[in-house]
Amino acid sequence: MFNLPLFVGIDYHKETIQVCVMDQTRKILANQTVKNDPEAVFRVVAPYGSNIHAAIEASTGVADFAEILISQHHWNVELAHPGYVNRMKQTPDKSDWTDAKLLADLTRAGYIPRVWLAPKYIRDLRDLVRHRHGLCEQRKQVKLRLRALLRHHRIVPPHRPWTIKGKQWLLDSKNIESPHVLFLLQDHYDTIEYFDKKISTVENKMWQDVADDAVVKRLRCQVGIGPITAVTMRAIIGHFDRFRTGKQLAHFCAVCPRNDSSAGKATTGGLIKAGDDLLRQVLMEAAHRLIRYDEHWRTMATRLRANGKKTCEIVAAVANRWIRKLFHQMCEPTSSGDATIGFSRHDQKSNLESAVESKSSDAEAQSPQTPEVRCDRHFSGTAIPSPVAPQQSRRPFRGAKKV
Repeated sequence: MFNLPLFVGIDYHKETIQVCVMDQTRKILANQTVKNDPEAVFRVVAPYGSNIHAAIEASTGVADFAEILISQHHWNVELAHPGYVNRMKQTPDKSDWTDAKLLADLTRAGYIPRVWLAPKYIRDLRDLVRHRHGLCEQRKQVKLRLRALLRHHRIVPPHRPWTIKGKQWLLDSKNIESPHVLFLLQDHYDTIEYFDKKISTVENKMWQDVADDAVVKRLRCQVGIGPITAVTMRAIIGHFDRFRTGKQLAHFCAVCPRNDSSAGKATTGGLIKAGDDLLRQVLMEAAHRLIRYDEHWRTMATRLRANGKKTCEIVAAVANRWIRKLFHQMCEPTSSGDATIGFSRHDQKSNLESAVESKSSDAEAQSPQTPEVRCDRHFSGTAIPSPVAPQQSRRPFRGAKKV
C-alpha cells in the first residue's frame, strides 16, 4: 500500500507552493501551501508513499526546482505547459488549490501537456546565448540613436558610420562644427565599443563551453551554418532526437505554416506564432545564406519566385525544408559508423538524467513499466504526450513537395 503510485500537482510561485497529493482513486490526500523549498514539498508528500509522479507548471525557476526533486528524492517529475493546462479547465474559477488539484488529476490520467526539461548544461548555454542576444539588441539601439542624430542635424557622412573612415570623419571637428553633436557622437561610439567588448567576452565563454560539443561540430559542417547559429541551435533545440519527425522540429522552430483546414478543405495560414523568436531569427538568416550560396536552395527559391511567391514566403519555405532535412542528417549515424554518438539525449546524460536512471529497485518493482513517451506535437518546447512503443522507427523523409 505504501508503494502504490501517488500523483502530485505542484503550483509553483516565487514565495509559496501549493502541493496536492492524489491517489489512484482520485482521492485528495493533501492539498496545502508550503514555502518555496523542495524539502518542504517532500515533507508534505513523504508520509503517503515513495512512488511519486509529479507535475509542475513550467515557469522561471521551475527547472532547478524539479531537478532537485528528481536527483535528491528520485521523483518522476514532468513540466506542464501552463497555457494548455489552463485551457483544460472546465470552470472559470481559479485558485492555487484548484490549480494544484488539476495538475495532480492530469498526471493521474496521463494528460499532462509536457515541456522538455533540458539538462543543466543546456540551460546554462541558453542563458549565455540569450545574454549575448540582449547585448546585441542594446548595441543595435545605440546605433539607431546615432543614425537618428545624424538625420536630425542633416549630416551625411561620405562613409558608413561603422567604418574606420566614417568614424574618423564624424569625430573630426573640421567636419562637425557643433560641439554638442561631437559630444553625443563620441559618447555613442564609446557605448558601442563597450558593448563590443562585452559581446566578445560572452562569445569567448560560449566557445569554451562548446569546445568539445559534438553536436556543434557537426552543425558547423553544414553549409550556411556559422558559429553563432550552431551554438544557438544547440542551446534552444538541445537534442535533435527528442523529436520524432522533422515536421515536429519545424513546428518547434516556428518556421512552418499553421494548418487552417475546415470542412474537408486543407489550407495553410501564415507561420505559426508559437516558438522561440531567437531561434526563428537565426534560421531565417541561415535561409538567406543558403539561397545565396547553395545551388539546391537557390533553385528552389527561383522556382518559388517564378510562381509569384513573395521573398518572405520563399525564405520561410527554404528554412522549413532545410530544418526538416537537417533533422534526418543529425539523427543519422556518423561517418565512423557510430550510431549518433554524442548527438542523442541517451548518449549525453547529465547528472539529472543519471539520477532518474538510478531510482531504487523497490519503486521499479512496485510500479508497472509504462511505454516510452515521445513528443507527438511541439509548441514552443511543449508536447502533448503520446505513448509510443520504444522500437517504433521514424517516418522516412519524403523530400520537398512540388509547388
